[in-house]
Parts: sequence; C-alpha cells; structure tokens
Amino acid sequence: MSILDTLKGLAGGQGASSGNAALEVIGGLIQKSGGIGGLVSTLQQGGLGGVVSSWVGTGANQSVSGAQLGQALQGTAAGQHVEAMAQKLGVDPSQVLGQLARHLPEVVNRLTPNGQVPAGGSGFNLSQLSGLASKLGL
Repeated sequence: MSILDTLKGLAGGQGASSGNAALEVIGGLIQKSGGIGGLVSTLQQGGLGGVVSSWVGTGANQSVSGAQLGQALQGTAAGQHVEAMAQKLGVDPSQVLGQLARHLPEVVNRLTPNGQVPAGGSGFNLSQLSGLASKLGL
C-alpha cells in the first residue's frame, strides 16, 4: 500500500476527499515553510538550489529523491511536519518523503506561474492545491 493509498484511507476514500488528504501533506509542508516562497527558500538553503530553480522556472523540472528532500528539510518546521505526518500515518518518514519527491516538483511548478515565486504575504490556502488533485493523479 502506498502512502497515497493510506492518505486516501484516512480521508474516507471518497472522491475528491482522497485527493485532498494527499494534498494536505503537501499543503502542510508549504504552510509550515511560510508559503511557497518560504518552501523554495528552505529547499535552496538545504542544498537543492538548482533543482528547485528548475521547478520554479519555465523549463523541465529536475527530479529529486526523498533522501535529498529529507536532508534539505532536516531541522526545519517543514521537516517536523513530515515526521509528524509519518507518525500519524504509521509509516516511515522515507515513505512520505518519497511521495513528496514524486509530486512536489509539479506542485511548486504550478504554484510559481511564469517562472516566478508569487510576491506578497507568506500565507497559503490549501484550496490553492485542490485544483491540482486530478492533474497530479491524487
């Protein structure tokens, strides 16, 4: 069973709710980072500058491994969120990180239109991600 299946189960496994549960993990990561700009900054400071720049930019998204994400997020509020979600789901944090590695590049890409991190406040609304659920296969 994948982490997404587990998330779907926690959400009751019903239609859009299941996608929202998976997006809750990603949304929480963004919120704990202080918004998409904060997440981009955290990952850049964690050694993923070139990779993250490809997600924000208009070209192809470079891939990242769960281990790379874990190292970049270590000691941050976003890293603590990953640990808390893994504990809540009863899975190893590497499973959560693996799913984040799979979906985060596209989420960041879509939340940074025209190759720019949105200016302004650091707030983040989970509903911003809801439209991505079907596009990401969540």
